[in-house]
Amino acid sequence: MSGVPPHVSWLYDTGERQITACGREIEIWALAPKHDKEVLSAWARHFRQHYISDEDLPAMVDGTGLDKADYLRNRLFPDASNAPGPSTRSGDFGEILVSDYIEYVLGYWTPRMRYLDRWNRNDSTKGCDIVGFKFATNTAHHPNDELFILESKSGMTHTNTNRLQDAITDSFKDQLREAMTLNAIKQRMLVRGRLDQADRVRRFQNEAARPFRRINGAAAVLDDDVFAVTDLTAANATGHPNIGVLRLIVVRGPSLMNLVHTLYERAADEA
Repeated sequence: MSGVPPHVSWLYDTGERQITACGREIEIWALAPKHDKEVLSAWARHFRQHYISDEDLPAMVDGTGLDKADYLRNRLFPDASNAPGPSTRSGDFGEILVSDYIEYVLGYWTPRMRYLDRWNRNDSTKGCDIVGFKFATNTAHHPNDELFILESKSGMTHTNTNRLQDAITDSFKDQLREAMTLNAIKQRMLVRGRLDQADRVRRFQNEAARPFRRINGAAAVLDDDVFAVTDLTAANATGHPNIGVLRLIVVRGPSLMNLVHTLYERAADEA
């Protein structure tokens, strides 16, 4: 997954800002998808590669009696209709979109290996949702290197819960989950022979010996209808262990669940 995927141009800063009950600023971004088959196909390919590489797909399909499309639909992708498949789909979509934001807009290195070893296709992956790395220099380590840990929640159907608050609440737990998440990322890299990448993760595993800057974030990806009835200003991060550098992001967009299903279908059909 090299280069900037073309769908990223559909994500833009609205310029709107809201303030939470604890005084933190919320950035409001918008996703404006278009009926562009070429861009949607590229997006679907980008999406599929979070679950399996195109190189590994033929070997995994071999012996199942399925073609590539049916294998992806019935073995790898979350179920389109049976719970909790749809909610896992929407959650994965939100995490991937926010990962695109911090990588291609903010300039962090964001490994995309979170779903590669998922055993239960309908079960969301445990640990910190999104991890980004930024390096101040080309040296082994620098105190201005950054580790960006985000929690992401999706709200694509009407709900009584504030999904930004849910993301903030989960972000409190990242202080405990960080070490296990970095270990899991490094393990996946070592198993796949990506030694240079594993060493970049290693740099952030001992803060006492190799200080760095830690940034936390909470993101909510909301359908426009959900965004319209959500009081984002009611969100409260009081007591967050890293509240001084807690970044709050909301991405809104039209008919997002339809878009989610469209991407999964394209990702399967065009494999």
